[in-house]
Amino acid sequence: MTSGLAEKKREKYDAILSAALKIFAEYGYFGSQVSKIAREAGVADGTIYLYFKSKEDILVSLFREKLGNLVRMFHEHIHEDDRADDAIRKICELHFTELEKNVDLAKVTQLELRQSSLDLHREISNALKPYIQLIEDVLVRGIDQGVFRPDLDVKLTRLLLFGAMDEVVSSWLISGRRYSLSDQVEKTVDFFLRGLRA
Repeated sequence: MTSGLAEKKREKYDAILSAALKIFAEYGYFGSQVSKIAREAGVADGTIYLYFKSKEDILVSLFREKLGNLVRMFHEHIHEDDRADDAIRKICELHFTELEKNVDLAKVTQLELRQSSLDLHREISNALKPYIQLIEDVLVRGIDQGVFRPDLDVKLTRLLLFGAMDEVVSSWLISGRRYSLSDQVEKTVDFFLRGLRA
């Protein structure tokens, strides 16, 4: 009984996040109202507040869930004994293919990562940390394997890698998605690895 109730609550939570993703992608964070999210999710306005404290909480939860899913996928595809350059390729491939498959998620991540509200930006940055940490771990592994240059500034390089992927996705969206995002993987990874390799 309890597990059924928990499952129902989880389903409603997921439905609200899916609705929020669609509404934020269409109207932007500031142009979205909780009532629109509720309508899209098929729930009463008040129901939203049983699951989330505010619209800001919905956005931050969305980032935490979706980026958490990406990080889980990376961990499923990247193994401890993989070469670090192969792991970088896999991260880039998953990043581009998953966002290409989910255009709403691509729009929300590209727009809302650049939030002007300092508090909101800080919360979103915290949701992003596991992803940035994953890239850092791969870079450290690459140095240990002798695949990457030993003089790499790991903290700076992890941000450059994430920032470059982020920019490729932004350009793809701005172009009106006139080309395949996943087709950019090899050129992007080749550019990364030329700078990283020992």
